[in-house]
Amino acid sequence: MNRRRGQVLAFFAVVIPIVLVPVAAYAVDTAVMASHAAGLQAATAQAAEAAAQQLDVGAIRSRGGLALDAAAVKRAAIQTIGRDDPAATIDSLSIDRVQVTVLTSERVPPPFALLTGPITLHAHATARLVAGYDRPSSLFPLPSSTF
Repeated sequence: MNRRRGQVLAFFAVVIPIVLVPVAAYAVDTAVMASHAAGLQAATAQAAEAAAQQLDVGAIRSRGGLALDAAAVKRAAIQTIGRDDPAATIDSLSIDRVQVTVLTSERVPPPFALLTGPITLHAHATARLVAGYDRPSSLFPLPSSTF
């Protein structure tokens, strides 16, 4: 009779755990890291937008131009990051009159960590304070009789 019968089954019983389990673990680690990176980027963008809304009223009154209040910018960025992604830290916060740039990072341990330990993710976002519009857009879909 054929004595080789069942060898393929034994081969796959050994190969599947050795090859497929690490590949599946890597896929899960990658998906988790991508999810954390997207969340960190979203939180950083929200922090930059919240910070860019902190108007310096004294500058408007004295010079008549737009400027940001540095202390309020810092508070708003810290509060927003703390609310949206508590594990993230603000590495850098720069203010250039009407523009805010926020750099953040977060150390995330992969679920399986087969090849590495915790991974540090980085994100940055920039937001600008701009003056509002002074008249409605001509593309606004309301008839002029409603004004």
